[in-house]
Amino acid sequence: MFEIESIDHVALAVRDVRRSADWYRQVLGLQRLYEEVWGDYPAVVAAGATSIALFPVEGAQPKGRPGRDTLAMRHLAFRVDAANFARARQALTDCGIVLEFQDHGIARSMYFHDPDGHELEITTYDLTHP
Repeated sequence: MFEIESIDHVALAVRDVRRSADWYRQVLGLQRLYEEVWGDYPAVVAAGATSIALFPVEGAQPKGRPGRDTLAMRHLAFRVDAANFARARQALTDCGIVLEFQDHGIARSMYFHDPDGHELEITTYDLTHP
């Protein structure tokens, strides 16, 4: 059997690649990668060794995000420690982003959406702070 090292990237279809790349950089602090080689096809933003590849959606009238009754990726989650969870909560609130909080027992999460409606999660397993 072979061994997977890590997730390299998740590919997301977006309406405006540059706008989305800027949003992920400004709001979540992700780093832009490979722009000098690929430009905006795709635009790649990263947190550590994990990336999001942003591709332009096809068609003039893209369909909205599928519901929970459709086989699709439901959300993309980023892991942080408790201190960064609190910082993220404040930073996202300051940006006017609506957050939904859930306590999963072993973890706490906040859910929100990017400009194209993709559901994102910031989660912490560090429960040392309320």
